[in-house]
Amino acid sequence: MTRLNAEEPTIFDEFLALEAAGGIILIAAALSALVLANTPLSVYYDLLLSTPVALQVGSLEIAKPLLLWINDGLMAIFFFLIGLELKRELIEGELSKPENLVMPAIGAIGGILVPGLIYAWLNWGDDVAMQGWAIPTATDIAFALGILSLLGSRIPLSVKVFLTSLAIFDDVAAIVIIAIFYTDNISTLALYFVVLCLPLLLYLNLRGTNTRFPFILLGTLMWVAMLKSGIHATLTGVLVALFIPLRCAENPKDSMLKSLEHDLHGTVAFFVLPLFAFANAGISLTNVGAEQLLHPVPMGIALGLFLGKQFGIFSLCWIAIRLGITKLPEGMSYRSLFGTAALCGVGFTMSLFIGSLAFQATGVNNMFDERLGIIVGSVLSGIVGYLVLRACYNEPVKSE
Repeated sequence: MTRLNAEEPTIFDEFLALEAAGGIILIAAALSALVLANTPLSVYYDLLLSTPVALQVGSLEIAKPLLLWINDGLMAIFFFLIGLELKRELIEGELSKPENLVMPAIGAIGGILVPGLIYAWLNWGDDVAMQGWAIPTATDIAFALGILSLLGSRIPLSVKVFLTSLAIFDDVAAIVIIAIFYTDNISTLALYFVVLCLPLLLYLNLRGTNTRFPFILLGTLMWVAMLKSGIHATLTGVLVALFIPLRCAENPKDSMLKSLEHDLHGTVAFFVLPLFAFANAGISLTNVGAEQLLHPVPMGIALGLFLGKQFGIFSLCWIAIRLGITKLPEGMSYRSLFGTAALCGVGFTMSLFIGSLAFQATGVNNMFDERLGIIVGSVLSGIVGYLVLRACYNEPVKSE
């Protein structure tokens, strides 16, 4: 990646490099799932994901198929990393600078509202279908940066910062949406236990504890309690991350937050997200025709990601710039802003995750498969975003 000076790579640089490489592996994992799901090996693919896995301690038992252990368990690690990144960025990173905060935040609002409205417009009146309104509001940061990395050094740092910041806001919005709209059958007793863990986490934070074990122990107990409470267990990752100390009490130069973030980047980019994509992207394309694609659910998702994202983000940013609320980052033009907005329509893993929550109570309707819309919308968005940005930046950006 292009460096603006000769300093050592920052955490942000490492994040971009890992997410870009991870995005390429993510593509390979998704393609592998599609191949398996459309060959005679599909029976083994389905058998693997439906394998029951149980964990029992006394009378406490957690029994789920392998697919749900991946979606509920491993994805909690992903959201934990998102929480760590958000906290660091807000305190001392790119999002701590107001000029870097305003436009991505405004763009994220447009990138959530317009796709949601497009989906709702096509599915209004169908109560089951309307549960999927949030699916096209997501952005897959790893996939998007993976596509961006294909353009190499021709892309200025400002574009990467804007895309990453907007995707982080999108992920935070997804967390809020999950907590509010995809939570039911609350167990008050289990929720009390979650709440009781928070003061203990706060105590460890205020002490500047630099030992991981207490946080791992409390985080694990919270995950189990959150799972039993009816609130999606992945939210535990974000809650615990917000209490991880940025500075160590004994040695202010040490940072458990940065250390954890550094250690988890590779795990999430090269294992957690590719495994999630492999487990969730295996859609059978047998007998898929115009009727399936034009069903309001996959059509709403595809149009929401492809049209809603690019026009929602671009239009709100354009309005904010014209009103003087913010300005284009150095190195960006309106055309490259549009290309970046289109790239944000690559929802993939985050859209798949929200889709698995939206329809888990009813199962996938025999008349549609929301994953079809996610794949179509994400692929089209990736192609358009890549081509527009490639046309904007024909020559590599020279290092100073």
